Amino acid sequence: MRTWPAEFSFTKQRRPLHRVRNCDPLVFDFDLPEHLIAQHPAAKRDESRLLVFRRDTGTLEHRTFRDLPDLLNPGDLLVLNDTKVLPARVVGRRESTGGKWEGLFLRLIGGLWEMLAQTRSYPEVGSVFVTDTGLRLTLRGRTEERHWLMEPGTAGTPAVLLAQYGHIPLPPYIRKGTASDEDEERYQTVYAAHVGSVAAPTAGLHFTPELFERLAARGIETARVTLHVGLGTFLPVKVEDPTKHVIHREWCEVTQSTVDAIHAAKARHGRVIAVGTTTTRTLESAARAGLDLPSPLAGEGGQRFADRVRGEAQEMAKRLPLTRLEDSPPSPARGEGKNALRPFCGETDLYILPPFEFRVVDAMVTNFHLPRTTLLLLVSALAGSELLRTAYADAVAREYRFYSYGDAMLVL
Repeated sequence: MRTWPAEFSFTKQRRPLHRVRNCDPLVFDFDLPEHLIAQHPAAKRDESRLLVFRRDTGTLEHRTFRDLPDLLNPGDLLVLNDTKVLPARVVGRRESTGGKWEGLFLRLIGGLWEMLAQTRSYPEVGSVFVTDTGLRLTLRGRTEERHWLMEPGTAGTPAVLLAQYGHIPLPPYIRKGTASDEDEERYQTVYAAHVGSVAAPTAGLHFTPELFERLAARGIETARVTLHVGLGTFLPVKVEDPTKHVIHREWCEVTQSTVDAIHAAKARHGRVIAVGTTTTRTLESAARAGLDLPSPLAGEGGQRFADRVRGEAQEMAKRLPLTRLEDSPPSPARGEGKNALRPFCGETDLYILPPFEFRVVDAMVTNFHLPRTTLLLLVSALAGSELLRTAYADAVAREYRFYSYGDAMLVL
């Protein structure tokens, strides 16, 4: 039984490489031996391997993640996603039949929990489910996408109730989604601060307090954004033409302090290095829009407001000029200018795939991703499709560890 999309369970791929209209070979499949899918994290976070990908020379280097400070320059800025993973997975049985059931919390809509859910039958509205931890949930309806709308029988916010009744939502390719005590710590970044994700921002899992100290000693600064990871990040691309894929909205925030840090880095000719695809989407979203929206965890009013202004935000993004941030330097006082990055708080459905002009991000730390996902398309947009294909082939040949608990890549 699975609640994540079926494409995230391991199946050995034997399909040919896809060449799709408008996008040369961007969405690709590859054969990956099952033993390369990491089932546990490295013994120490920064002991994972690091494949260094230099775009200017097209060369690859094989390092360890703890080497990161030596690979960056003084004056560079690392930007991290400080979201914290909810214990969003619930497991239990249907009260009337005893049939097994499990669900994955996505977000709050009008007081109801929108969930990916799985059971062998097709339960009618009003059916009650009881988790293995004692939480009663009643099915109140379904969305257009057939996600379940569930009403908890206990009062409390999703964060509070899931902390008491939920489980860490490991992807199904990791021990079939069954979490251990180790995962309570290791499926969170050491800097996680704001609860709201249903999956970890995995590029950040490699960082340690000691590594941050070494980065600071070398003159490499850090800043934070927040994006709560949901379907927009992990839903696979199912259409042959990836430009037809519809990405789900996710809530994100870029604060004034982060905007100031980015402007300062650009002014000193430092690079902005995004830690992960979620950080990249957040920064590039903030560079394209400026509407304030509430978090989807805020409830029905926030969701209605977000729906109402979504079209306006998209139109605004279309009108903004495609000029890189450094092409229009900010004023020293407020970091504002015609094309300046500004604080942003709202939902994003920014879909990054080649060709894409990055306005903020210069380089990226990322894990190795599943085929046919928007994550892989995003990395392709920055790294270049053919070079990325070469890097992945080399990583497989050298038996790098893949996916959430796997090794990392530094795209420079």
